[in-house]
Amino acid sequence: MGRELEQHQLIERSINKKFRKQIWKPFILAVKRYQLVEAGDKIAVCISGGKDSMLMAKLMQELHRHSDVPFELLFLVMDPGYNEVNRQKIESNAALLHVPITIFETDIFAIANNTDQSPCYLCARMRRGHLYSEAKKRGCNKIALGHHFSDVIETTVMGMFYGSQLQAMPPKLRSRNFEGMELIRPLYCIHEEDILAWKRYNDLEFIQCACRFTELCTMCDNGGGGSKRQEIKTLIRHLKRDNPNIEKSIFSSIHSLCLDTMVGYKSQGREVSFTEHYRNMHAPLEEIGDLED
Repeated sequence: MGRELEQHQLIERSINKKFRKQIWKPFILAVKRYQLVEAGDKIAVCISGGKDSMLMAKLMQELHRHSDVPFELLFLVMDPGYNEVNRQKIESNAALLHVPITIFETDIFAIANNTDQSPCYLCARMRRGHLYSEAKKRGCNKIALGHHFSDVIETTVMGMFYGSQLQAMPPKLRSRNFEGMELIRPLYCIHEEDILAWKRYNDLEFIQCACRFTELCTMCDNGGGGSKRQEIKTLIRHLKRDNPNIEKSIFSSIHSLCLDTMVGYKSQGREVSFTEHYRNMHAPLEEIGDLED
């Protein structure tokens, strides 16, 4: 008779068995397709305490155990000023999941919540900066954040509806302010509904809205209650009733942007207008060849 598995082992097994198709395979797809993990990397897996970052920690842990690619992990938790309940919840979940976290303190909530202008924007900027700084100080060259497939879709639509731009959330990007540092998003191909299903299946509870600015919001999900992101979530949910593939279509569209049809676009901070290449773009192929010769 085999030995009884501990809870963290059952949770790990659920990733590889019960949710292999919904979670493990999309995770591996993103890692390989976008080359998120490379030999010699030291990756700071940034844990906020929510369902997404905690699942990401387990996935990266499993990848590290089984991958032929040599890399290191640091499970980094930034405390921006959590209340005692949320801080304890993060620590107890990390112990339950056997994730060896490293915690560092900041006063981000105290600063952001005392400003009159865009506290959420300021908080997000400060948190990203502190994570990069701490990770680099500890010898890391990458930070991993828990943005998932649904975040990618919502961000794309939000940018078009409220930001007046066609802008996606890339699976990885280089830091402008921290030389040699990159940000990666290992959950890029995993749907939020599958993360929720994994959480419910394993009877797990994670913190949701940890920010003091929105602490009274009991229904929010990472700041979603009543926000523009929540509006987009609702809109996409309604659209899926008539077109179940709507999210897949949006996701595919950011992988196949047709620049020749764009009236204008930005590249490396420079605005490009269609008038700059209109003449050559519409010339017969043989004439373009003559020009190139």
